[in-house]
Amino acid sequence: MNRLVWIFGSSRSGSTWLLRMLSEVEGVVPIDDPHLGHHLGVWRPIPLAWATSPEPPDLTTLLEVKKDQPGYFFAERYREHWWEPLKSLIEARFEAQGADHLNGFDGDPVYVVKEPGSHVAGLLTELFPESTMIFLLRDGRDVVDSWLAAYQDGSWAIPEGAFPVAPWGRLALVRWLADVWAFRTTEVRRAYEAHDPRRRVLVRYEDLRADTPAALEQICSASGLPAGSPERIAEAHAFEQVPMEERGEAKAIRSAQPGAWRENLTPEEQEAVQEIMGPNLAELGYQTRAAVSAA
Repeated sequence: MNRLVWIFGSSRSGSTWLLRMLSEVEGVVPIDDPHLGHHLGVWRPIPLAWATSPEPPDLTTLLEVKKDQPGYFFAERYREHWWEPLKSLIEARFEAQGADHLNGFDGDPVYVVKEPGSHVAGLLTELFPESTMIFLLRDGRDVVDSWLAAYQDGSWAIPEGAFPVAPWGRLALVRWLADVWAFRTTEVRRAYEAHDPRRRVLVRYEDLRADTPAALEQICSASGLPAGSPERIAEAHAFEQVPMEERGEAKAIRSAQPGAWRENLTPEEQEAVQEIMGPNLAELGYQTRAAVSAA
């Protein structure tokens, strides 16, 4: 399956918006949140550790800590026995959804898979070396801010497994979310650097927001998709076109405002986020508190 495009990065990074825009391209099969990473890369330790451990734990995955144990299903020792069957399973599953979606489309479909679980980006791109990789990068502080808004009464995320966070639990949740962003971003960067340069593209959410048509053209060019009418697609899916009752603090479509974390995170929460993701932000070119102070 070489007509496969991954959207990696992090949830709450504009990936749903990007998928909806790319879905306008003829022959695209949009696959939204298959959660492969949550099956292939179960977090270790569990999130409760960020509220109960005396020291911040090191985040990793079951795939990493168990890989050398022969009883583990995905043990490295038995990779030759599960690698191709896993690849075939993923292909068959995506193709089944494509058959339902395409309705007689006469051509080679392109499967655009949004946020399959970016902490296993390396595994998925190794499974599918001829796939295209979109690295959709957003300031991690805005990602944490967006997720915090989802953990409240009446939020869109409650039916999907989130919960209303208690005031005394916010800081622990902030630390957990910051670690998740840092881990995923590190893994996606590693996969991006190892992937064929002809089959990858890095797009910042902030640039996608500032000049959507230009970013769409860049993505389509890297993905082998016809650009079509990027201006029309961008206009049709602009945040400002979303009805007021369908956007807001408790909605999946929230604010689309880069830098809103400065107003929404408390000083203590900003400090915690800076401690965890500051090095990543600096390496990726985002201005951190230290950079601001030095200016």
